[in-house]
Amino acid sequence: MIFQSGKPHAVLKLLRPHQWAKNAFVLAPLLFAGAFLDLKAIVSAILALVIFSIAASTVYIINDLHDIEKDRAHPLKSRSRPLASGALQKKDALCILAVLYVLLALLGYQHLPVLAVTIVYMIVNIAYTFVLKHEPVIDIFTIAAGFVLRVYAGAVAITVPVSNWMFVTALCLALYLASIKRRQELVIHGKESRKVLRRYTVTLVDRYAEMSAVGALVFYSLYVMDSKPKLVLSIPIVLFGLFRYWFVVDCHNAGESPTDVLYSDKQLIFTVLLWAGVCAWALWPAAV
Repeated sequence: MIFQSGKPHAVLKLLRPHQWAKNAFVLAPLLFAGAFLDLKAIVSAILALVIFSIAASTVYIINDLHDIEKDRAHPLKSRSRPLASGALQKKDALCILAVLYVLLALLGYQHLPVLAVTIVYMIVNIAYTFVLKHEPVIDIFTIAAGFVLRVYAGAVAITVPVSNWMFVTALCLALYLASIKRRQELVIHGKESRKVLRRYTVTLVDRYAEMSAVGALVFYSLYVMDSKPKLVLSIPIVLFGLFRYWFVVDCHNAGESPTDVLYSDKQLIFTVLLWAGVCAWALWPAAV
């Protein structure tokens, strides 16, 4: 039985709720559209957030099922992944996956356009699990695509168009996070830990990360200057966040998981909250 002693904890590890923080990208359109005082928009955005979180967990389960043998040979994943460690069996994972698909269908039926975007997200990630994660550059862009689709789902949820500036900014920021992830996998675990890493170098992914970080900052600044001039105070906060993230990565050997970096650093948490607060303050008149 899945809910026998010890298994609920293993189920949570399989679902990886700590990774759901990445789904906060779904809420970006709600904030930048100034719709955060509109109850209907808030409910729709939260529904999209929940749908994406469930979808993300289905992707994690499929990935763990696919990589179970490889994870069993990994020094860390053999203990941390419930399927690889034996804390859960394959039949348990398949049962949980079926339940999640039912929940996804029931919730998605409430907002079919969001469900459509979510299905695209799931297809992209399944393709990543089976094929794309082995292709250099494509793997980084596939990871980034997941973040962009989150933003698009948030816009669809509240029926607002996605600004071109926001689209490019989200893409650059996601490429930055994905590049840092690959860099840290190389530095911490070496080229043999992942097939695609054999075709990367630390210098190369550093250049990818630098280019993406600069792009994110430039495009965000252009977006602010062109469309939301009251947000100019948020630009130095974004710059500090990029600097701090890279500091934690370089000095603390973090960055393999963006959510772990966020959870582990109080200054980054404060920076994100401050940025959200400044954005809400600057955009408040548009919502009344």
